[in-house]
Amino acid sequence: MVEKFLKYLQTEKRYSHYTLVSYHRDLIQFYDFLSSEPSNIIRDYRKIRTWIAWLFETGYNARTIRRKISALKSFYKFLIKQGLISFSPIDRIVIPKVSKKLPVFIPFNQFKKLNSYSDISDFIEMRDFLVVEILYWTGMRRNELVNLKITDIDFDRSLLRVFGKGKKYRLIPLDINILDQIRYYQNLKQEFFKNRDFNKTYLIVSNRGNRPYAKLINRIVNRFLTDITTIEKKSPHVLRHTFATHLLNNGADINDIKELLGHSSLAATEIYIHNSFEKLKKIYKQAHPRA
Repeated sequence: MVEKFLKYLQTEKRYSHYTLVSYHRDLIQFYDFLSSEPSNIIRDYRKIRTWIAWLFETGYNARTIRRKISALKSFYKFLIKQGLISFSPIDRIVIPKVSKKLPVFIPFNQFKKLNSYSDISDFIEMRDFLVVEILYWTGMRRNELVNLKITDIDFDRSLLRVFGKGKKYRLIPLDINILDQIRYYQNLKQEFFKNRDFNKTYLIVSNRGNRPYAKLINRIVNRFLTDITTIEKKSPHVLRHTFATHLLNNGADINDIKELLGHSSLAATEIYIHNSFEKLKKIYKQAHPRA
């Protein structure tokens, strides 16, 4: 039943590979704890509660436990959809609260340290530069960039079509600057692989011309951010946070940012308001004579 559920998430919901791996691991852990077969349907909410208590006792933090509960909730929704159960026993479980952390972002004065691509003539160097630029200019998720195809770029209308979560497409406008970078990168790529086969479908390719992979994007971003900022976290998602925060700080409407990020609800986007508010509080304390 677990395998059928994961197949459903992959084909119908189009969940990412990494979410599928996490959900599979969480569900197998749940069944292993109960010494039960994954084909069995656990209807007793007390068994679920015992598993959650064990997770806390083992040392898992509240955020990880919430993710595991989320996997189980999705599983039971699937079982209801399949007509195998009439109600979800997990609905009786109180989910542990998680304190919200402000998104980590790079201040604009640090981000300006990136050099211009005009001095780059090497394909790999330009590819790495473009990875960082695209993530910052568009606010894309890492996996969205991994799956970005050349045909998703509309050079005539200066638009980028992104296939995001929940099988939803969104359009992101592209500045002439990033479009010029993409054209230049494409020329370098053609020259680099002129005597070799390479993947012509995806915009970003590996050193061997294969489809890109998540760890490649992670390494590229980490290396670039290490050179320009001292923040501890240096992941592709930091560039997504930076994109949203910079837009908000420069007057963009929160609803427009929501659409650009591909959020399904405004609540997911509103956390960036807190970043701006923290900035205002800092300015207030520094500038007000009585503060």
